[in-house]
Amino acid sequence: MTTSTYAVWGWGRSDSDEPRPEALEQLAPIVRDHLGLAVAGPERPAPLADLPDDRVSARLPAPLAGLASSDPVDRAAHSLGRSYRDVVRGIRGRIDAAVDCVLRPTQEIDVVAALDWCADNQVAVIPYSGGTSVVGGVEPRVGGAWSGVVSLDLGRLAGVVEVDASSRAARVLAGTPGPALEEQLKTHGLTARFYPQSFERSTVGGWVATRAAGHFSTRLTHVDDLVESVRAVTPIGIWESRRLPGSGAGPSPDRMLLGSEGSLGVVTEAWLRVQPRPSTRWAATLAAADFAAGGAAVRALLHDGLLPATCRLIDAQESRVTGTLATGQAALVLGFESYGAPIAEQSARALDLCRDAGLEVIEAGERTHAGGHSAGEAWRSSFVRAPYTREQLILVGVLVETFETAITWDRFDSFVNGVTAAATKAVHEVCGGGTVTCRLTHVYPDGAAPYFTVMAPARRGSEVAQWDEVKAAASDAVIAAGGTITHHHAVGRDHHRWYAEQRPAPFGVALAAAKNAVDPCGILNPGVIVGT
Repeated sequence: MTTSTYAVWGWGRSDSDEPRPEALEQLAPIVRDHLGLAVAGPERPAPLADLPDDRVSARLPAPLAGLASSDPVDRAAHSLGRSYRDVVRGIRGRIDAAVDCVLRPTQEIDVVAALDWCADNQVAVIPYSGGTSVVGGVEPRVGGAWSGVVSLDLGRLAGVVEVDASSRAARVLAGTPGPALEEQLKTHGLTARFYPQSFERSTVGGWVATRAAGHFSTRLTHVDDLVESVRAVTPIGIWESRRLPGSGAGPSPDRMLLGSEGSLGVVTEAWLRVQPRPSTRWAATLAAADFAAGGAAVRALLHDGLLPATCRLIDAQESRVTGTLATGQAALVLGFESYGAPIAEQSARALDLCRDAGLEVIEAGERTHAGGHSAGEAWRSSFVRAPYTREQLILVGVLVETFETAITWDRFDSFVNGVTAAATKAVHEVCGGGTVTCRLTHVYPDGAAPYFTVMAPARRGSEVAQWDEVKAAASDAVIAAGGTITHHHAVGRDHHRWYAEQRPAPFGVALAAAKNAVDPCGILNPGVIVGT
């Protein structure tokens, strides 16, 4: 009997979540008819190929050896994230670079011991939490200068340690996944109100290290807005910022750890700002003549001072595919929520502004957490199920991946049109056809975050090369037009060359010097943020 490799490439936590052949057979004609894409017969995942010998476990001192795993599936699962290229390689059982072993610390002192030993033995360390990186952030592409590579899995450092109700803050260990965080805060009547699409798998430490963004479109968008202080272990000692509501004392130490992606230290805990759970919610779905008209309405909302919790503008094609609107119009999914203050005035004002901008109200009104309106709920359901749907599409031969960015309003229309055109051109040249759709995930008074989805027929055996070519063309277009290489998906190894072009050269020099100061042997996630 072949052992399932779903743990290596799948989104679910159990083998029972793995797509079944009969379900994929039923999916193929739906994809062909609904998306207009040629599909292949369902692919059966291949057995895991033999991994290189483990160079580390036999050398570990006894305390660390007791925390180590060299199980092949465990090693493989910690050597890939969850990007399209990762899922394809995992399905094929192909691990281009594998960690030698997985270390699972149970307390912070274990992290200290691991970094000390790895620095002394020229072993690279890749911090790992939920493994949801889509940019090569946990992949051990570290070069040949190392005597080994370990994945430092923080999953056992989990839980809400302390709640300060008077300050509305919680001290949370880095390995705490989103659902566990919310479950433990719920007993105090509180919430972190932070729901990235990777919520069920990703962790607090991963959010901090990658400057992740949550589901909500305004106000508390990035995890930066939640962080009160951060604690991390570096090879030269503990790095902990003072817990304060704000400070003007020089460059912020916690802000330097935010987005460092494990290159400056291993995040072990953070104090997060929390809030009461919402008691009132309101939602609406509106139709716009096109994406530009919808963008103008969104800008009007933000310039009026409104901060909707949900403000997702979805282009006509994606709106149709997700079942949000089938009218050939762009859809705007709006939502307001409150844990005390009434929201009727805000929601009424939002509808007035949208009508003034030419949008049509499809449905609107208060809703419960579990229920809502049909069009908006169709989009929300599609959003939550997207990672599972993607792996099913990959198994029937569809190239499906996303990229995101941000741009100011003055360049918004030309930027979206230009990037869409460049990505579409690349998709047609590389794949022979396909689509590029766009939605707005986060919005600000000065701009927005366009989020693009690529779907195309893939050639079996060439999928990774195809996506790499399309991704490069899209990234070149984003940077050339003045956008950011990532709004919330981090830099990792996949984005590094565009990130190096985006950041000011003196800042790159300063960052390299900081890296050398706290990690003199360069063991922490080599090649990420700082490196070639």
